[in-house]
Amino acid sequence: MRKGVPLIGITCRDLDDLPARPELYSEAVERAGGSSIYVSPGTAAKDVSRSCDGFIIPGGRDPDPALYSERELFEIRIEDPRRISFEFALLHEIIGLQKPVLGICYGMQLINIFFGGTLYQDILAQKAYALNHENEMHSITVRDNPYISRGEFVVNSCHHEAVKDAGRGIIPFAFASDGLTEAFYLEKYGFLLGVQWHPERMQSPPGATLFKEFVEASHDQQ
Repeated sequence: MRKGVPLIGITCRDLDDLPARPELYSEAVERAGGSSIYVSPGTAAKDVSRSCDGFIIPGGRDPDPALYSERELFEIRIEDPRRISFEFALLHEIIGLQKPVLGICYGMQLINIFFGGTLYQDILAQKAYALNHENEMHSITVRDNPYISRGEFVVNSCHHEAVKDAGRGIIPFAFASDGLTEAFYLEKYGFLLGVQWHPERMQSPPGATLFKEFVEASHDQQ
């Protein structure tokens, strides 16, 4: 077993098709004291789950609504089913091993679905008085949780889908002014955190704190 710098596995569609601005994820992990590799479909989820100390499910396209028993109601860009199948299999292994997980944007949404939750397929069309969450900054209110200080923060925002019904054991704790869930954690679990914004693109709080907490939790897996 490795000792020292925690190794973080970051999921992706393919090693030749990484998430937007992939270097920012790696740099955020490194600033927090870890190292990272990208992991993709075609590798055994069981092997990957044991080779890394923590996992990030980063941004991506839209999860297939069929995963939460809905038909496609609006025009969406469905994520590669190979990626989704791999991440579901990986989450199954990770949860069994109690390893840290950080879900970012699409990753947060996928984790919610994994635990039986649902999504707004189009925020502006489905939620009254919603903010425009695409390509705008907005404030969030952070309530009691194990990882991030309470308070008001400004975060980036580049999504049109969001958590609707929280999955089993999922505890929302940060909210936009329109009531949409901006962050959640999994109760009775060491470290599982989902955030709707992109903390790797921000070095101001709560982004830096979030990565530090995640990497420290991953270090404990060694």
